[in-house]
Amino acid sequence: MGRPRKALLDKERIGATALELVDEKGDFSVPEVARRLGVQTASVYHHVDGRAGVVELLRERVTDAIDPGTLGDARWDIALEAWARSYRAAFAAHPRAIPMLMTSPIRAPRALAQYDRVAGLLLDAGFAPAAVMAVITGLDNIVLGSALDMSAPEPMWEVSADVGAPRLAAAQEATGPDRADHAFDLTLTGFLAHCRGLLEA
Repeated sequence: MGRPRKALLDKERIGATALELVDEKGDFSVPEVARRLGVQTASVYHHVDGRAGVVELLRERVTDAIDPGTLGDARWDIALEAWARSYRAAFAAHPRAIPMLMTSPIRAPRALAQYDRVAGLLLDAGFAPAAVMAVITGLDNIVLGSALDMSAPEPMWEVSADVGAPRLAAAQEATGPDRADHAFDLTLTGFLAHCRGLLEA
């Protein structure tokens, strides 16, 4: 038998195609994914458990860009900061995917594996089990909020002369072009300092 002209349908192609659609439009449908792949919708459903399954494939595509090696540092706070920066960069490349991924349960095995490593890092550092999910969720909020902020317009605040907000206008003018990066650094630094305080308490 000769080789097929097209690569066989698989989860990697489905996830990549769904992510392309989300990058373009902010959403996807399973029939759209099928059309772009040149297959019947039923063929996609043969590989995934409905739309939720495609969302998790999409999540894995984005998560795979996070460098897991950042979690290898012996100091938990240095490791967590490096992971957060890699995490932010991965999601900043696909900002339209963030609202979808933030509002659906995480089931993707490779994504769960990274979170499990973070949970282990925190537990090994001495965090109480009851505090671990609060730290992880807080870091998620900082990273994903900042990744969205990176795609926001500059300037974000349009203060016209007749609005009457001179202090805001002056502050914005003094900020410079790297507002999102400075805000992320400020928030992440404060968050990690608070987490260190939790360990010391």
